[in-house]
Amino acid sequence: MALYEHVFLARQDLAQAQVDALAEAATKIITDNQGKVVKTETWGLRSLAYRIAKNRKAHYVMLEIDAPAGVVAELERQTQINEDVIRFMTVKVDELEAGPSAMMRKQERDRERRGDREGGDRGPRGDRPERAPRRDREEEAA
Repeated sequence: MALYEHVFLARQDLAQAQVDALAEAATKIITDNQGKVVKTETWGLRSLAYRIAKNRKAHYVMLEIDAPAGVVAELERQTQINEDVIRFMTVKVDELEAGPSAMMRKQERDRERRGDREGGDRGPRGDRPERAPRRDREEEAA
């Protein structure tokens, strides 16, 4: 059997439960046709580079599949019929990626960076003198 990565973009107005149901439906199509879903990743609601069918954002989902070519053809046929999926792409790969995909690693790095910035006391600005509160500056001007 061949190895594939299948990524689809679902409409922005869907709830996360509906997106998960789409992923489950794709998984069912694959398993019913003697294929196997190795890994499913939900990348979340992300901005699109350009509008697609009046959508500025989309829910991204990736499936790593181990299945014969006929199964992928049926999955793509069913995906085209579904109105909730605005784009999809299936790529044949030599081997499946171990661990999280590049998109998931990027999201983890972004979360770590935001965690460093948020909530912590940054302290004084160093080279800038501290400014008096606004009320004091107004009194000095008068």
